[in-house]
Amino acid sequence: MAKIYYVGDWAVLTGPVFAETPFHYSHKGLDIFNYGKWLKDALEVGEEHQVTSVSAWDFYNKLGPGDYEKILEEYDVLIFSDVDAKLFQLAPSFFDREKFGNQVLTFPDRIRLSVEAAQAGTHFMFLGGWYSFTGELGKGGWGRTQLREILPVKCLDIEDLVESTEGYSLQATAAGEGIFAEIPLDECPPILGYNQTLPMPEHRTLLEFQETGDPALVLGTFNKGRVLAYMSDPAPHWACNFVYWEHYGAFWRRCVDLLLQKD
Repeated sequence: MAKIYYVGDWAVLTGPVFAETPFHYSHKGLDIFNYGKWLKDALEVGEEHQVTSVSAWDFYNKLGPGDYEKILEEYDVLIFSDVDAKLFQLAPSFFDREKFGNQVLTFPDRIRLSVEAAQAGTHFMFLGGWYSFTGELGKGGWGRTQLREILPVKCLDIEDLVESTEGYSLQATAAGEGIFAEIPLDECPPILGYNQTLPMPEHRTLLEFQETGDPALVLGTFNKGRVLAYMSDPAPHWACNFVYWEHYGAFWRRCVDLLLQKD
């Protein structure tokens, strides 16, 4: 059984704002959505894996110095989905004015720790979304950080979102045909968008988008660790059809098998 730490795919919806006078505004309602529930449930089928799902804001706010190092030691696989580079690069205490001038403010670099952990044998999955890879208006920012050293694809220098209301189809490459032979990709429902990236010849592109030939799923090896990049989202909205596909769970469990070298 693998222990998996899954960051991202949560959202907070603040309710409507009512202006009842020119001077006062009332906020009505607050909802929290865990869009990562589909991937978490899929990986935990048969108690094969144990998944800890955390929101991006908890990863940012609740991990103090030393906490991320413990996670990297404790978990076999870390998943980052739809989370921007700032979650790694910034710390809440940088914005605590009471500490300014009273102490030197530096904190362990989570990106450096991630790169070192991957090379030492911790496995990672980097999944797509508006805040992944380069992302919307460059907000993902992965390629401008040291994360590029363990990404098996090259991020674009410009916004990388490719979207269509008609969707895109997954297909196996020659390298991926045997690996995904038991999963009928031709029956996969339309994927409504993805992050465009560039393939790297030293890593294995296993799936691509049929309409464009862009990489969809790439597996790389970095010393003792393996890193899988899937350029679309495991959750709505890009995957609002995909999450209800009967082979959705088998697809993601196969991806974890690849990381755990069960291929």
